[in-house]
Amino acid sequence: GLPAPPPVFFLLFLGLGFALEALMPDNDLPAWLQWVGAAVIAAGIALLLWFELALRRARTPANPFKPTTALATEGPYRLSRNPGYLAMAIVCAGVALAADAPWALVMLAPALATIQLLVIAREERYLERLFGEEYLSYKRRTRRWI
Repeated sequence: GLPAPPPVFFLLFLGLGFALEALMPDNDLPAWLQWVGAAVIAAGIALLLWFELALRRARTPANPFKPTTALATEGPYRLSRNPGYLAMAIVCAGVALAADAPWALVMLAPALATIQLLVIAREERYLERLFGEEYLSYKRRTRRWI
């Protein structure tokens, strides 16, 4: 029941941030933040790969439009219930920094709010129905983000 694939939401708000960047006066970030942005992108990609590996090991699809077949609780799922969305947010933050686009960084907040309301809330209801107490127990011991 998702309205769109989750990466679309992040890309939409990142694009909106770049559009605002083009319309607003230039507020340059310090040049060294571009290098930080590159490192942040690399960290986000590493987390995305770890997330994919954890789902493969649990033998459940990463595609949110396919039925979940197992509850992933290992790897990055020990630290966050949403490591994939966290990774996408980290990549977007890195892109904004690397591109010297503060408005794109600001738009990360509404992107996360949208993901929370339109994606995570639905996924959590689905997982509660599917796995019951096993998911509720996992939910009690693991933070949503970090």
